[in-house]
Amino acid sequence: MFSYQKSGRYFAQVATGLEELGRQELQQLGAREVKSGYRGFYFSADRATLYRINYCGRILSRVLAPLLRFDCHSDKYLYKTAAKIDWFALLSLKETFAVRANVSHSNIKHSQFAAQRLKDAIVDRFRQETGKRPSVDTREPDVLFNLHIGNNRATIYLDTSGASLHRRGYRLESVTAPMQEIVASAIVQLSGWNGKRPLVDPMCGSGTILCEAMMHYCRIPAGYLQKKFGFTALPDFDAGTWAGVKAQAERGIRDLPAGLISGSDKSKAAIGAARANINCFPQGGNIDLQVRSINSITSLENRVILSNPPYGLRLETDENIRDFMKQLGDFLKQRCRGSEAYLYFGNRDLVKSVGLKPSWKKVLLSGGLDGRLVKYSIY
Repeated sequence: MFSYQKSGRYFAQVATGLEELGRQELQQLGAREVKSGYRGFYFSADRATLYRINYCGRILSRVLAPLLRFDCHSDKYLYKTAAKIDWFALLSLKETFAVRANVSHSNIKHSQFAAQRLKDAIVDRFRQETGKRPSVDTREPDVLFNLHIGNNRATIYLDTSGASLHRRGYRLESVTAPMQEIVASAIVQLSGWNGKRPLVDPMCGSGTILCEAMMHYCRIPAGYLQKKFGFTALPDFDAGTWAGVKAQAERGIRDLPAGLISGSDKSKAAIGAARANINCFPQGGNIDLQVRSINSITSLENRVILSNPPYGLRLETDENIRDFMKQLGDFLKQRCRGSEAYLYFGNRDLVKSVGLKPSWKKVLLSGGLDGRLVKYSIY
């Protein structure tokens, strides 16, 4: 038996700054005994709960099933121990695989080297037993293994999510510096938006916030468009349980009222991308999209405004950025009375350029950016 089968314990990766939302999500989806770990949480779950967490989780990045834990003081011992694992229970010759590794404070110094040694152990075991080997696909493998070595203690995991859970499947088209889906979902959740007031993104880019808001309101599972999950490679995968979990989650899906969610952007190309992305869902037809700049919007009163304003990656000069932020602050103050605005700044230094007093600020890291989500209440 593998470690997860003996203990019923798994590990969910969560981005820095989203820990509390991640914990709440795990508990809401049925995880038990949730305990903090390095960049995530350990938790207990039965099969149905594991499938549900992968299918419905909006904040989690990956969910890992531990296969084996062992002391690991050298690459030779890593290879020798890994070669004894029953890889045939997890992987077939017809399937592709990949290995990702993370190493810290250990005799093995390099993550890429550790991943290579584990890959060698898997391939050599297949060659010894069958004379053939499975192929490696680092981009979209059928089965993804994860190796973590810390303080000379190793854990080999199977990634039950497969692709990272932020890859919802609706991003058919994009623009410069698109927002990560998990961060957009966190913004929707942290805003507390519940559909009682219209939601608008006046700088919507390719529509990530709009898509996440629609999925949130309509109760569309985060993995609704994902074609496969890594947990199907587990030896105790139960197709009937998975079908039941999926059906139960999809029974809760509801329609989107016309006019409840809208977006705009000054870029025609961005609106074209947003339209393609939101139309991945039947409800997307009820999202209103327009090509217009914030300067041409006469009023956004009594709304919930969620947006990711352009910053260094999308505006050419520092002067342009700060001028735009001042215009944005004036726009909120003069034309958005009675609204609440939640703006994500990929560059936290730009917050003061808006010229408005925030109600609160929260740390949100995304794609290497030390970002801030800032709430403005406009009276």
